[in-house]
Amino acid sequence: MSRLFPSPRAPGNTRLAGGVWLAVLVAGPVLVGLPVGGRVLDPERFVHHVRWFNAMEPETVTNAIPNAAAWGWLKENIPFFECPDREVETIYYYRWWTFRKHIVQTPQGFVFTEFLVPVSHAGPYNTISCAAGFHVMEGRWLQNSRLVDDYLLFWLRGNEGRPQPHLHKYSHWLAAAAQARTLASGDTALLAALLPDLQNDYAAWERERQRADGLFWQYDVRDGMEESISGSRSARNIRPTINAYMFANARAVAAAARAAGQPALAEEFERKAARLRALVQEQLWDGPAGFFKVKLPDGSFSSAREAIGFVPWMFCLPEAGRGFEAAWRQLTDPQGFRAPFGITTAERRHPEFRSHGVGTCEWDGAVWPFATSQTLCALANLLQEYRQEEVSVRDYFDAFLTYVRSQQARGRPYIGEYLDEVTGEWINGKNDRSRYYNHSLFADLVITGVAGLRPRADDVVEVQPLLPPGTWDWFCLDGIPYHGRQLTIVWDRDGSRYQLGPGLRVYEDGREIARAERLAPLTGHLTPLRK
Repeated sequence: MSRLFPSPRAPGNTRLAGGVWLAVLVAGPVLVGLPVGGRVLDPERFVHHVRWFNAMEPETVTNAIPNAAAWGWLKENIPFFECPDREVETIYYYRWWTFRKHIVQTPQGFVFTEFLVPVSHAGPYNTISCAAGFHVMEGRWLQNSRLVDDYLLFWLRGNEGRPQPHLHKYSHWLAAAAQARTLASGDTALLAALLPDLQNDYAAWERERQRADGLFWQYDVRDGMEESISGSRSARNIRPTINAYMFANARAVAAAARAAGQPALAEEFERKAARLRALVQEQLWDGPAGFFKVKLPDGSFSSAREAIGFVPWMFCLPEAGRGFEAAWRQLTDPQGFRAPFGITTAERRHPEFRSHGVGTCEWDGAVWPFATSQTLCALANLLQEYRQEEVSVRDYFDAFLTYVRSQQARGRPYIGEYLDEVTGEWINGKNDRSRYYNHSLFADLVITGVAGLRPRADDVVEVQPLLPPGTWDWFCLDGIPYHGRQLTIVWDRDGSRYQLGPGLRVYEDGREIARAERLAPLTGHLTPLRK
């Protein structure tokens, strides 16, 4: 795909020749460290991105951090990133710049919005729960952890100590996101403190949406996925989405119980998760279609494969070695989900593909960044946690680059609601309602997918970049807050870019803790924190 918008170039950013990458781990003692200060990248080299974004168009809505303060805030809060692909780098900073626009300071602390302008279906402070899990997953990589912590407390206790009444207006994976925040921070105190709230939230979902057989049902509009081929605003369909979310939420409650010293409660929720995993695999897998599907109230499957069939892998629900990986054949099939401008929300071969009109939030095939984010998270898990031969790292990277290229309009960076899969034109876009739509991921995909940091509860730092052979000769992700330290991930094929030596290296507070000669999975151990 050709370049879609120009990007101001920082000094010294040149592309190097490609190489062949092999998975070879360097053994022996780690001796190399970073210069004083522990950083590779000078943030000032990236200020040109923010100056460009600030000048692109008038600032019509201002929340906690106006454009004038954007650079100072970003400089203090985000991990810095560079790579040879100017568009990837530009969108990385653009998405942090837009994410900052959605931070609202309230009397109850900080919250994140989905739309900048007020919308009728929002709750207090224009909050909406549909993408709350994404807000936490993205925000966990900020230096200021208070923002995400306040947001979790807002949803779970912000209604005079009770959950917000609009929390269940949409399906959510908020408990799983709270656990993801803990895996990045290494701090289990908040997760343990939220145990009663998370347990009560799960029980509320069981009362509201659980069937007698143990599966959960949901209207497509309450999944945030209205006008879908399989869906209904009134039928109680059994959907892979809410069932995968509840599986992940049950495991998160179990993790919270362990953190709180309640092993019996942890075991109870692990049993809930195990039962739901079995039910999803037994009841929502359409064997002839080779896909997880929506099941209708009469017990039949929907005729359509939809991108929500990939969601179970977002939480590693499907068990390996049982043939479920066959679903991913559809990802790269042009009659399945592959389109010029992204991953479609329904298979393109279906007779009802893009049949519901245009401009009323259709999930019948058009490309939604929300669904793309879910699918890329799921695909990263498949590649990093499973053994399979259906898709490759190249497939992930191609899908990621298509996602990057799609985030433009009129020759400038743009993120909106959804877009035409062939032309790339934004639908419900180019207006104040949809501009800067905070309904998807980007930085988290770079950090955990492309750069490959796999957050863990222990002191092991695991890195598995999803870069195929012959793509980038170098990249650096610098200043990643992780377990009370600052991590740096550097890939430099021949050592000429950063002068730290060739290969893949991981640093903790400036001290090298792992390296490989080639781009390869590797692990290192965190240094114990001084008390």
